[in-house]
Amino acid sequence: MIISTKGRYALRFLIDLAEYQADGYVPLKDVAMRQDISEKYLEIVVKEMVKGGLLTAMRGKGGGYRLNRSPEEYNIKSVIELMEGPLASVVCLEPGKEACPRKEDCRTLPLWQGLDQVISDYLTRFTLADLCCYNYNNTSFDS
Repeated sequence: MIISTKGRYALRFLIDLAEYQADGYVPLKDVAMRQDISEKYLEIVVKEMVKGGLLTAMRGKGGGYRLNRSPEEYNIKSVIELMEGPLASVVCLEPGKEACPRKEDCRTLPLWQGLDQVISDYLTRFTLADLCCYNYNNTSFDS
């Protein structure tokens, strides 16, 4: 599983909003400039986040984007899943897929289920607030 630029940019956008929205709605172009992300590509990412209920948009003078709730209420796993879809390590574990005919005899299935659980548990541990408070002197979130 690889998290695409869409998922990574969504997190960067949300962190930027969390840090700058005290002044009101944050213009997309300001975030694009600070984050060194193409404005055109960011428009695509942001549109999905608005549709998914993560952001509120306002057009016109003084417009831009705001978080819909506090950074503590944004779970990183749910943001990544909104942008990337299910985080299944193998196709047979994707939600909504037909059960694999070898499911009962598959000796690797418990391995993939365990991996998916580890990834889910790890990403669920963190919120947007955690990412905003990340100390660059730390080398990981596990400390």
